[in-house]
Amino acid sequence: MEKRDRKILQDFLSHQTQNAQITMRRSASLCCGLVLLFLNSCQNPGPSPETPDSPPRSPEEEAKTFQLEPGFEIQLVASEPLVESPVIIQFDQDGRLWVVEMRGYMNDMEGSEEHLPVGSVAILEDTDADGRMDKRTVYLDSLIMPRALGLFQNGALVAENNALWLTQDLDGDWRADSKILLDSTYSANGIPEHSDNGFVRNVDNWYYSAKSRLRYRFEEGNWVRDSTEFRGQWGVSQDDQGRLIYNYNWSQLHGDLVPANYLSRNKNHKPSSGIDHGLTIDRKIFPIRSNPAINRGYIPGTLDSAGRLLEFTSACAPTVYRSGLFPEEYLGNVFVLENAGNLIKRNVVSENGVLLDAHDPNPGREFLASTDERFRPVQATVGPDGALYVADMYQGIVQHGSYMTPYLQEQTRKRGLDSPGHMGRIWRMVPKGAALGQTPKLSQASNEELIAYLSHEDGWYRDMAQRLLVERNEPASVPGLKSLAKAGRSELGRFHALWALEGMGKVDPELLLGLLEKDTDLLRATALRQLEKPAIQNPALNSRIEEVVLAWPKDVSEKLSLQLALSAGIFSPEAKGEILIRIQRRHGNLALMRDAMLSSLEGEEYGFLKRLLADQAWNEATPDREILLEMLTMATVTHGDPAEIIGLLAFADVPTLGWKEETILGGMAIKAAEADRLGLVALTEAPGIFARPDLPLDAGKAEMLKRLFSWPGYQPEKTLAAVGNLDEKAMKQFALGRTKYLTSCAGCHGSNGRGASRMGPPLAGSEWVTGDEVRLSLILLHGIEGPIEVAGRKYDAPEILPVMPSHSTMDDGDIAAVLTYIRNEWGNQAPPVTGRTVGSTRHLNQGRVYPWSAAELTQHMASLASASKP
Repeated sequence: MEKRDRKILQDFLSHQTQNAQITMRRSASLCCGLVLLFLNSCQNPGPSPETPDSPPRSPEEEAKTFQLEPGFEIQLVASEPLVESPVIIQFDQDGRLWVVEMRGYMNDMEGSEEHLPVGSVAILEDTDADGRMDKRTVYLDSLIMPRALGLFQNGALVAENNALWLTQDLDGDWRADSKILLDSTYSANGIPEHSDNGFVRNVDNWYYSAKSRLRYRFEEGNWVRDSTEFRGQWGVSQDDQGRLIYNYNWSQLHGDLVPANYLSRNKNHKPSSGIDHGLTIDRKIFPIRSNPAINRGYIPGTLDSAGRLLEFTSACAPTVYRSGLFPEEYLGNVFVLENAGNLIKRNVVSENGVLLDAHDPNPGREFLASTDERFRPVQATVGPDGALYVADMYQGIVQHGSYMTPYLQEQTRKRGLDSPGHMGRIWRMVPKGAALGQTPKLSQASNEELIAYLSHEDGWYRDMAQRLLVERNEPASVPGLKSLAKAGRSELGRFHALWALEGMGKVDPELLLGLLEKDTDLLRATALRQLEKPAIQNPALNSRIEEVVLAWPKDVSEKLSLQLALSAGIFSPEAKGEILIRIQRRHGNLALMRDAMLSSLEGEEYGFLKRLLADQAWNEATPDREILLEMLTMATVTHGDPAEIIGLLAFADVPTLGWKEETILGGMAIKAAEADRLGLVALTEAPGIFARPDLPLDAGKAEMLKRLFSWPGYQPEKTLAAVGNLDEKAMKQFALGRTKYLTSCAGCHGSNGRGASRMGPPLAGSEWVTGDEVRLSLILLHGIEGPIEVAGRKYDAPEILPVMPSHSTMDDGDIAAVLTYIRNEWGNQAPPVTGRTVGSTRHLNQGRVYPWSAAELTQHMASLASASKP
């Protein structure tokens, strides 16, 4: 344990008053609910109380420890010895439940079985239709730490022993007969908590993973591997529109707002939106038992005065509910599992234009919680019956040995959580009294029946029918699929029909053009997306598409405009320019729309910039115009064409410098900060602009800008690259921070850092920015509220917003980049901030779930300073 951590542990008791205050704050919001619970306790007896020890319980005993949302009941589906250490569950086409059993994971303090071939993939069946699994078939055994499952034909993609394998049953006994290495790089690092895992077969017919940059697809008889954006940590799912949903142990709910591999395709631009979008900054959880066996439970604020975990520390496996069995208000909800807190949280997701947001509908009470410390929900799925199924690993240790603190080791031994291993349960949650029907055997369904299932109310049937139709790839099914896509009654049925045709290689441009002219936004966006590939190969088709979209009214929705911006990359420069200018005029205030536009402009950024500068509407400055102009400037510099860079400098060197010239010069300087090729542009003489007394750059920025050029008598030297407080590495951080700042912060604090009326105070000259880096990190991680004094002036609502929200969904590196940027821009000068600093600050202040006040944060910093003294 580090010296600072030991000191914090010693001071733990002295901080209980602070924890008690947090608990009181939480309790105040719960009192009404507790009264109601008390009044109803006779009719609804609560869960069994927690005990001082945490003995292993039988499934029947564990069932009594659950507190479930009213109106639901929990049912046991399987338990040891039928299932052991389940970490992934999926239903196949005939309703059989496939289970990945990671039996080698932390069955003792040493993790002694981790490298042994003790894992398996089993198939469970309920042969008597009583809701309990009673038959087990071992599909594949002797596996080392299996961690991913993707069903395919009569087999599955299986990840184990740090590689991905294609396995198949060839004789119908549901035992694997072949195992072929598909990818030796998949989960190659071997760290259980930080390797590729999961698999969801997305509506686009690709298999995606969490904690991974890889995706896979079966196409024309071969498996194709492709790179994709990095996503999540453990578990991945999709919503009804195919948007990927995932999370991180510290941030409960993230997702993609756009289809994969669009925003990352322009190598000249780094997007800051659209992928890895945080749906909520709410980190609060509400366990119903104490949680002492938490890795950093000794840090004040991690647990409340009752010893209960305050925020997510092991969020995983977000599962979108896509069935009609639960009441209507549950459709589209996302359930997030928290195994360290022994609970499952429900999130209600709402769609706001192109954005997704989520909130807890019942703050103070989780959808499911247990008083059993060994209840470890690690994966979930929605079954063909509409029930929510949960894999309960049911063991004492969930933290991998590589990351266990001495505190957790002590707690684990003290509480006897280091044994036994090889237990496990699978539960399902259903509305009370719900009648669950029998699952049809879709493997025996005809093509016509599968096409009908594409319009089923439940997502499981739509997904499975699409998968089976694509795998069969029978020409006889094509007419029925086209008919459904063109004239079906269900929008989602038509959506799946289009993707089934795409997966079969039967995209019909004429059908798609018809949808493109007039249909729902979802179907028009899908048609536009699927037309891209054939249009690239057919100029005449491309022209027809351009005609259709240019004829669309100017008030098309945000959602359709977003896909149009993404698909514009296939169009001619003239059509592309006209389309993107229209989108900018209507939706240029949206960061995601700007990123989408840039994604379609690789190598053409400079031409589009010139077109915007020639537009009379751009004579007046607006925040979104400044941001887009800066983005285009930086992308042009990254593209690295000397003629274009000289052109940018010429645009900025005019008799009277205005907002456009200042933006271009600033963008060039920021991007020059991370330029790897010093003196990229060779000039015959020194540019006159550097001698101008009205140059709108400070000395540091001017030096950054000069790095792009060389001329007789001047050659930038890498050894002289340090500017102010920034060395070469920090200058790259500075440039990244500017990009992130424009997306996340400029709306409230201004692109110039001077603040914005009724939004946020200035950052330029702010002692909060240039002062203690830990204090500044805490503001970004948790937010700040109430009045605040900046440079001797007090700011309060309504002059600024009453609360600056948390940015905790950003990762440590991105937060550090933003902080480094704002500490060294607008005349500010302060040392850079590292991702390590942000990460340690996040961990050492875990449990903080409310914004700071200025006075409270000052007091907290004083207590940290006192704790760090020997």
